[in-house]
Amino acid sequence: MKKDIICTVCPLGCHIAVEGEGEKIISMEGYGCARGKQYATTEFSHPVRILTSTIRTDSDRIPLIPVRSSEPLPKEMLMNCMVEIRKCRVHLPIRSHEILISDICNTGIDIIATADIS
Repeated sequence: MKKDIICTVCPLGCHIAVEGEGEKIISMEGYGCARGKQYATTEFSHPVRILTSTIRTDSDRIPLIPVRSSEPLPKEMLMNCMVEIRKCRVHLPIRSHEILISDICNTGIDIIATADIS
């Protein structure tokens, strides 16, 4: 399998071509630094993303609050996590970095508030 990856570690945006079988990398071309090589390796074998979203509140004044995952989540789990976030409703006030959903989808990663809302 061949995968073309644009590195997002720095502003250069190197175009990296990775070829492999399963999670084993056979060849990699186009990276400009060691950080880019590590990014492409991770992106090829186990892509992860920080999940950003909003959660509903019980307030008419502030109906939604911004949230994010405390750590990157496996890319294949993002939609399952969004389903769980959609089920959630919180009571104000909320403090920044307060855990709103603990261990979402049994990933060991929390969903936290990104702002103080009162």
